[in-house]
Amino acid sequence: MTHKTIKIGGKLVGEGQPVFIIGDIGINHQGDIKIAKKLIDVACLAEIDCVKFQKRNAKKMLTRAGLEKPYEGPHSFGKIYGEHRDALELSENDYKELKRYCDEKGIMMSASVWDEDSAEFINSLGVPCVKIGSGDMTNLPMLEKVAKFGKPIFLSTGMATMEEIEESVRHIEKWNKQIILLHCVSTYPSKFEELNLRAMESLKKFGYPVGYSGHELGIAISLAVAVMGACVVERHFTLDRTMKGGDHAASLEPEGLRKLVRDIRAWEKSLGSGKKAVLDSEKPIALKLRKSIASTRAIKKGTVITKEMLTTKSPGDGLAPKYYYTLPGKKAARDIPEDVTIKKEDIEW
Repeated sequence: MTHKTIKIGGKLVGEGQPVFIIGDIGINHQGDIKIAKKLIDVACLAEIDCVKFQKRNAKKMLTRAGLEKPYEGPHSFGKIYGEHRDALELSENDYKELKRYCDEKGIMMSASVWDEDSAEFINSLGVPCVKIGSGDMTNLPMLEKVAKFGKPIFLSTGMATMEEIEESVRHIEKWNKQIILLHCVSTYPSKFEELNLRAMESLKKFGYPVGYSGHELGIAISLAVAVMGACVVERHFTLDRTMKGGDHAASLEPEGLRKLVRDIRAWEKSLGSGKKAVLDSEKPIALKLRKSIASTRAIKKGTVITKEMLTTKSPGDGLAPKYYYTLPGKKAARDIPEDVTIKKEDIEW
């Protein structure tokens, strides 16, 4: 049994609510606000609920050795890791402008925060929720910092054991019970056989809404998790999967993002009430395709009907086939031509 639904920016997240779809821009903006705005436009066209960035202060996040570690390769934006990280960061003024742009476009904006300074800054923008990425899931001081904002928290659980998740959840609960747990596999792209989607059921034991943050190829799995009960679906997206950068290959392109949202919303519409009934839209088809009792020969008024006089044929405008067993022995109330459907008024009851 999960907790009551959690409200994020006017939308309810939880069981029985529409899937909350997050488009993770992450660092796919390449440190360029123009690309970031184009990605927001893509998200708006796809009609997702929220766009998410990643906010880091590399010097607050990494040791000197980590900052100075050589980092050269096809997806590197600097010779050392610190330079790479800095090249992919947007400025605080950029983030302020992006928040204004999202507000103007009518889409929610949030971010994964990777250090306490970044958390403070993102919170100051007035975002409706904050995400803790898998890398900080066991970072209890960071969890305390974000919990005290009093906002809904998305807690990603990649690389974590159930014991670690429980410790983190109980820690956050000291200040904040607006928690949404995201099942995640922290590989890019993730192999299908490693996704372990049934782990979402295990996460429900904590009593909070459970969602999915995916890095797999395609959209099939992200649709499947919605069917399995995920309250949230988060996917990285990009303008072009061939762009330089480590996350693009595990991202959806604009058309893929649009199709994912389309298919999740189509599935939601298809659920219905669960009560089986004939729809008004089915009635003309039923009339055309259903069978009725029909005459195999001309039957004179007053004739006692036998089975040999009866068959079943379309359309379904006459007596239902179930009367095949009860009509024999009854009399025709009027002349019945050959090869017509038999109506109730044709029979003496």
